[in-house]
Order: sequence, then C-alpha cells, then structure tokens
Amino acid sequence: MTIKLYHCKGARSVRPLWTLEEMGIPYELESMPFPPRVLRPGYLDINPLGTVPCMTEGALTMTESAGICQYLVDCHGPTSMGLRPSDKDYGVYLNWLHRSDATLTFPQTIVLRYTQLEPADRRLKQAADDYTQWFFARLRSVEQATGEQEFLCAGRFTIADICVGYSLFLAETLGFHEKFKPNTEAYYKRLSARPAFQRAIGL
Repeated sequence: MTIKLYHCKGARSVRPLWTLEEMGIPYELESMPFPPRVLRPGYLDINPLGTVPCMTEGALTMTESAGICQYLVDCHGPTSMGLRPSDKDYGVYLNWLHRSDATLTFPQTIVLRYTQLEPADRRLKQAADDYTQWFFARLRSVEQATGEQEFLCAGRFTIADICVGYSLFLAETLGFHEKFKPNTEAYYKRLSARPAFQRAIGL
C-alpha cells in the first residue's frame, strides 16, 4: 500500500515528511496551498478537520503529526529513530513527542494566527505577546535537556528530535530564533543541518 502525505509548506506536515525522508520510505506527496480546506477542492472529503498533515495508507487515515511519525517508526521499521516500551528512555521519548505539539507548537500557532493569519481588524497583540512569553517559558526544557547531550533521549537521533525540531523551525519562521539560548541554538543547528530536514522544508 502506498503512503500518501498531504502537505503544506512549512506546516506541521514537515514532521512526517522529515521522518519519511530520514527513513527512506517511498511515498506520494501532495503539496497544497494553505489553508487547504479552502484552497484545495475536495480536501474536506479526505480530512474533515481540514488540517495538515493528513496521511493515508490503504484504509488508514491519520491527521496528527507526531502520531504519524510514531506510526511510521513503529510500523515501517526497524529504525533507530523509534523507541520501544522496553527501552530505558521510552517514557522520556513519549513525553517529548507529546510536548513538541501540546506545549511548544501550540502557543506559536496562537501567535501566528493573531499576527499574520487573521484580518488586520481581528489581530490581537496581547494574545500574541502572552503566548510568545508562554513559548519561551516552556522552551527552557529544551535548553536544559540539550546542555550535555546531542539529542533529547536515548543517546541518538529519534523522532522526538524531529517533532521538537519542527517547533524550533516554526519559531525561526516567526522571528524567535534570535532569542534562542545557546544550547537550544546549537541543537537546532545540528538538526537543521540534516539533509532530510533540508529536503523536507524545501518541498
């Protein structure tokens, strides 16, 4: 069965796209204008949420970026980018996967909405400022975790790094990069130098 990924440049779909590129899995990519629920005819029939990413494989449809990454390493491995319940750092790994979206990406989407996506008369500077502060407060966890290790867990590159790495990429697109602390900045440089990352953000 063919994996098909519906993608918008720079969106959360970068996470599964990066994972596919790292793993070398064959896939079909449909790059769409944003927002696809408006600009891609028929997209709501594929994904009623209207969000990206959306991945299909046979009868399976998935729409959560970190969940798709976990599915790919668990079901299309073996790969060193995934951890199993028997691994010592499995809990740490899961925590980073969920933190990447719920804690790090979420506040940035509020900033993006109320500084760029809403019409000028609906933009809210206070909301953007508050959620910018929220993001940087939670980014301290990345700064602490990368102080003495190259990657977030298990002593190797995993999809936890992909999922958190996308959050840092989004921060860069929002102009937050200059406020990264030293460990976070060095960590992001390591991730963004990876050829699979470069391919993913270019598609």
